[in-house]
Amino acid sequence: MKNMPISLERLEIQSLCNRVRELVRKGDISEGESIAIEAMKTHPHAPEPHNLLGVLLEKRGDHLLAMKHFRAAWALDPTYVPVRQNLDNFGTFFSTGKCAYDESDCLKDRPSQFTLTFNEKDFDRSPKKP
Repeated sequence: MKNMPISLERLEIQSLCNRVRELVRKGDISEGESIAIEAMKTHPHAPEPHNLLGVLLEKRGDHLLAMKHFRAAWALDPTYVPVRQNLDNFGTFFSTGKCAYDESDCLKDRPSQFTLTFNEKDFDRSPKKP
């Protein structure tokens, strides 16, 4: 798997996220769990399979094990936004119950906290005079 181009691996993982989302919609949690576990073997350093398994475990009602998989996904990649959202949503007493399967589930729910502003000095590439 190491020699596989990143774009192909990304496509596989996105396909995995979409497939698990569809299985949850159909109510086939056990098939989703099998797929997520196989994906952990195929992509051992990717946070997505652990995040998806966490979502599936939450749907099944196994909150403790789901949180362990969310934390494992976060440990693999602390910048992966869906797992951060799932930790926020399911790690409180007042869970919203909204799952983030992939980044597309996070964009609409999270307003930007930062604003970038630039001025002409930011783009001035002329040599500085001492």
